[in-house]
Amino acid sequence: MSKFNSEKVLPRYLFLAVMLTIIGLAVVTKAGITMTVKKSYWETVAKRLRSDSDSVRPNRGNILSSDGQLLASSIPEYKIFMDYQAGSKEDTAWARKRDSIWYADLDSLCIGLNHIFPEWTPEQFKARLEEGKHKEITNSKTGEKTIGARHWAVWPKRISYNTYCEVQELPFFNMPSNKGGFHAEKFEARRRPFGSLAERTIGDIRSFEGGKDTARFGIELSYDSILRGKYGIERKEKVLNKKVSFTVKPPVDGADIVTTIDVGMQDLAEQAVIEGLKKWNASMGVAILMEVKTGDVKAIVNMRRGADGEYHEQFNDAISYRCEPGSVFKVASFLVALDDGVIPGDTSFQIPTGNGIMKMHGANMKDHNWHHGGYGTINVARALEVSSNIGVSYVIDKFYGSNPTKYVEGLYRVGIGQDLKLPIVGYLPPNIRMPDTKTSNKALYWSKTTLPWMSIGYETQIAPINTVTFYNAIANNGRMMRPRFVKQFLKEGQVVYETQPEVIKEQIAKPQAIKTMQTILRHVVSQGLGKRAGSHSFQVSGKTGTAQVAKAGGYKSGTVEYWLSFCGYFPSDDPRYTCIVCIKKMGLPASGGLMSGGIFHHISEGVMAKSLKLRVEDARDSLLAFAPDVKGGDNAASTYILNELGIKNAATPETPVKITEGKMPDVIDMGARDAIYLLERQGVKVQLHGMGRVKRQSIAAGSELKQGMVCVLELQ
Repeated sequence: MSKFNSEKVLPRYLFLAVMLTIIGLAVVTKAGITMTVKKSYWETVAKRLRSDSDSVRPNRGNILSSDGQLLASSIPEYKIFMDYQAGSKEDTAWARKRDSIWYADLDSLCIGLNHIFPEWTPEQFKARLEEGKHKEITNSKTGEKTIGARHWAVWPKRISYNTYCEVQELPFFNMPSNKGGFHAEKFEARRRPFGSLAERTIGDIRSFEGGKDTARFGIELSYDSILRGKYGIERKEKVLNKKVSFTVKPPVDGADIVTTIDVGMQDLAEQAVIEGLKKWNASMGVAILMEVKTGDVKAIVNMRRGADGEYHEQFNDAISYRCEPGSVFKVASFLVALDDGVIPGDTSFQIPTGNGIMKMHGANMKDHNWHHGGYGTINVARALEVSSNIGVSYVIDKFYGSNPTKYVEGLYRVGIGQDLKLPIVGYLPPNIRMPDTKTSNKALYWSKTTLPWMSIGYETQIAPINTVTFYNAIANNGRMMRPRFVKQFLKEGQVVYETQPEVIKEQIAKPQAIKTMQTILRHVVSQGLGKRAGSHSFQVSGKTGTAQVAKAGGYKSGTVEYWLSFCGYFPSDDPRYTCIVCIKKMGLPASGGLMSGGIFHHISEGVMAKSLKLRVEDARDSLLAFAPDVKGGDNAASTYILNELGIKNAATPETPVKITEGKMPDVIDMGARDAIYLLERQGVKVQLHGMGRVKRQSIAAGSELKQGMVCVLELQ
């Protein structure tokens, strides 16, 4: 090994140390110059190359009916603004040129805005735009004052995409936003094509400034995470004076939801409930229509009278309004007794109801006909047919008075107290308390009168959805189905998940007990108090209910309202649908069979009529040769129908209506579809009132057409 030569090595190390010191000093000096002398230069470069990340909103999923009709969908809406300081401040030449273009196009711009928004005159638009242009703006940070608003609303309301495109074509507004200053904010508006139909169940979205939205209730809220989708990320990099967008993470659109709601049945049920509420001057009405085999909720109605005197969906009372159900609860009481075998299945057990008034542990139990002498001695079946309070309470108190816990456990066993665990926000499970004499809470204390009054539907709180689910189980031979509101989830039209009908209880009671109750419920409608709910076309089974609802001070000191109900299923021999109708009204008359049963009658007959399948051949008279009148319009449809009906040598459809460009056509006697077809081809917006053929049009035939005109058509 050679000896270390310090005379050769040390000078080399010294040279390297000096070089590294010089380089270090150069780096520090350069950094100091960059941080001080060239600070403003590099800050300008950084601003020009700045990168911003924004979240990208996904498209919210649609809500569909069971047959695929659109119940709720998102559409874009816009608010339009002007930035009077658009462009670079240093480019004074462009600023002067922009002002000259502005004043040259201002009158044309205002006239164009007036055509699109006829509510304001051109003079009003001009005053509005001039106000924004001369508005003095003060910078909150620097205190600098400038002339011209930066975000001046051109029109105060949101507009549709088509209207936004029209506005963009106007003079000056058709310039790039960084030049002319016209810009817009985009919002996602939730729209329901069928208006308020099943509004509280479908739900709603409240949109806020800045594009935010919040689901409020119903399916929109319960399935918000599925409908909303997932936000994406978009990066915008500023290069010179332009911003270039790059998608970092694409958004994931929300899934579409297919509900169990049938639009036709829902509309039918709503109309029947509203007509019944008006007829009986009631304050609230609820109806639920359920498919027996699946538990699918085909219609759900929640109507309350508003301040304007009209009926609207304000709360989802069908799933959340817990109250004392009244006599519809008697079916559960007797089913418990039948299932326990304490009364014979042939319902021959005799009940001494006497003259209609019976002492129950010191309190008077009355039948509704006590002032006519009561029903005397009747059997179990007759007790339900005439809805005898004494008949039911006597049986339950006699056989369960010494052990009320067994009775309450039986109520839960047959499913009337079942927590349905519905996916819809707002559902409240039944409140049926167990016997407890030690509690200090008066509302929970179990007295000697609790059992007989509970057996006839008092001292419990149950929402209509639980009652109809219980009756649906009886119709379904004892199998209790969970109410289903959603059937499928779709992505791009493909089913990604399908919910299945869910059985809550395979058998709520013994088959013989169920069969006996089915017979009794059929007799309630055919020969009892439920006759108004029946039909001449098919058999109906069900039970009436009338309960007093105390307000402001109790039954004696306060005002008493009535909770009237009818719950049943149809047709009795092969049940397809179960339905409950409840209304709340003040004062007499008050009859669940007459009032709620009458509404049930209209719903059941309407639903069955829609399901009838009639052959066209059966309605055709072979001896009658006729040629139907066909009004002008989209004649391809009428020709197709005539051919499908097999009508030979029919008269040629009328000559299409003569259309003069710029003139209002005559659409009297046309069907709604053809009238809309003709008018919208002329650029006229249409509003329909009524059903049938057009009998009146608000704009006379031959009138000169103007852009944005709205024609109201009255149909009969």
